[in-house]
Amino acid sequence: MNNKERFLSLTSKIDREGVDKLLKWLESSDFYTCPASTKYHGAYAGGLLEHSLNVYDEAKRLLAAYPEISVPEESVIVAALFHDLCKVNYYATEKRNRKNDAGQWESYDSYTVREKFQFGGHGGKSVFLIQQFMTLTPEEAVAVNCHMGSWNGDTDVGRSYEQFPFAWIIHVADESATYIKEGSR
Repeated sequence: MNNKERFLSLTSKIDREGVDKLLKWLESSDFYTCPASTKYHGAYAGGLLEHSLNVYDEAKRLLAAYPEISVPEESVIVAALFHDLCKVNYYATEKRNRKNDAGQWESYDSYTVREKFQFGGHGGKSVFLIQQFMTLTPEEAVAVNCHMGSWNGDTDVGRSYEQFPFAWIIHVADESATYIKEGSR
């Protein structure tokens, strides 16, 4: 099963009004082919899709390690697979130049940010986009909104994790996917 097939298999378990419209929007976007970043983790075609699946896998692993954090499977799928929807239609390719090993200049394709919809915060934009199609539970909304931890300057994010431990799971799953699973690529 390829990544898209796995993603669709997981999202088929979401029993919520609007998920079909969300999936149709993703199909019409660059979600399945865009990178997860410009030059860090998943900086290749399909990187965002792979990263989203990695976050799901890491969230499942962490939830197994913390059985006291009980959350419906549907919430794990929603929060993990859709946490970075802010990156849909966010990247573009451009030509850049660099010297190769022989010291000669060469042209290469590179990713750059060309955001088509300015909203603001990374997690907040993802919550906004998801909720254009389907309703999130408060726990899912906090998990998606706070998945960046304090990286985006939110120094009160710990209070969100205290109230919604699942949000901490998604944050750690995102970092584990980024720095451990994808870090060597």
